[in-house]
Amino acid sequence: MKHRIERDSLGEVEVPNDAYWGATTQRSVDNFRISGLVFQRRFIRALGVVKLACAEANLELGVLSEEKAKAVIQAASEVMEGKLDSHFPVDIFQTGSGTHSNMNVNEVIANRAIEHLGGEKGSKAVHPNDDVNKSQSSNDVIPTAMHVACAEAVEHDLLPALEKLKVALANKAAEFNSVVKTGRTHLMDATPLTLGGEFSTYAAQIGKGIDRLKEASKRLLELPIGGTAVGTGINTPDGFSALVVKNISHITGIRFRENPDKGEGIAAHDTIVELSGVLKTVAVSLTKIANDIRWMASGPTAGLGEITIPANEPGSSIMPGKVNPTQAEAVLMACAQVFGNDTTITFAGAGGNFELNTMKPVMAYNILQSIEILANSVDSFTDKCLLGIAPNTERIKKILEKNLMLVTALAPKIGYDKAAEIAKEAHASSRSLREVALEKTSLSIDALDKLLDPKKML
Repeated sequence: MKHRIERDSLGEVEVPNDAYWGATTQRSVDNFRISGLVFQRRFIRALGVVKLACAEANLELGVLSEEKAKAVIQAASEVMEGKLDSHFPVDIFQTGSGTHSNMNVNEVIANRAIEHLGGEKGSKAVHPNDDVNKSQSSNDVIPTAMHVACAEAVEHDLLPALEKLKVALANKAAEFNSVVKTGRTHLMDATPLTLGGEFSTYAAQIGKGIDRLKEASKRLLELPIGGTAVGTGINTPDGFSALVVKNISHITGIRFRENPDKGEGIAAHDTIVELSGVLKTVAVSLTKIANDIRWMASGPTAGLGEITIPANEPGSSIMPGKVNPTQAEAVLMACAQVFGNDTTITFAGAGGNFELNTMKPVMAYNILQSIEILANSVDSFTDKCLLGIAPNTERIKKILEKNLMLVTALAPKIGYDKAAEIAKEAHASSRSLREVALEKTSLSIDALDKLLDPKKML
């Protein structure tokens, strides 16, 4: 591999000749060979958005020449669009401020801008610190990018996926509204309800999750850009912060605003911790729903078998004809990862001292992974499982007819103890509730038929 020599404040470094990154990035690549995990597309895009918005502001405020600013803007646009993604090799486990990732994007944009101006990479004709990073610090760039990336991911990926799931669940609730089935509490038989009622509850859970997500996302809109090192805004021209936020809003189509206390957005990331908590709550709801559906689909002969789910692929390498609830299982695993990510984010959120949180990269990576896998697993589950669910009405009816908890409707007439006695004897003698109640009470056949009608218990 051919190399060129790049320089930073520590001296000379060999950099692969085809790489757009520079000396500081190369030091990070060499010093942090830890996980092989690098930032997601959403975060790289957000870094490009921030750098473009800052270059536009520096140009408008007259602190960056038009020639350099236009080249930086062009290069930052390429970062935004994903054209330079292969040039972001920095490991997630790096400096806690994310300085190496900020320098990575500074160097990539600088070297690409130099090319746009007809120069050679590494010449510093556009300087990564003095030009691309002008009026900025890693300490305000990285948290700003975190908020931008999360806001875009929630707005464009997760909320649409959850809205689609909610609509699908509501449609199934309407479709199954006349299907009366056995209810269950403690995994034991309970009084009847409709299959549609169960799906209506799922839709309500997801609806409340959407509301929580929208509320938490409001605080993502506050950006600390312009706070530079410790929130005081040292080395920024007047009006810089407001102008950058305006530019970011224009680029993304999301109405961001300045954080009124920029130090808060640099020293702590409570908003990311809060968002992670909401993602965890959504994952809890999804776990409940996915588990219920795979229980109801269990069988086909030895389980509940109340619903059928699409047969998307063979379920076993040894048992022919087996079909498994694979989409539900995928959701459950994604939710398990979100639970783990939330623990990491919680600990990382507490990982700062004085004016700087020093666990930014791992927070950014985990929160974006949580959003991504929730959105993707929900989309897959909706399209490849939920839409194809159908009730097994004969099986549901057979189970319902044997449900001893129908006796609950007799309790107001004959008392709790007598009703319990009837249920126990019906179970022990394998007879129907109606038959035993006819013997043990003075209720007529017509009265029993009316009281034990499952549809009247809804």
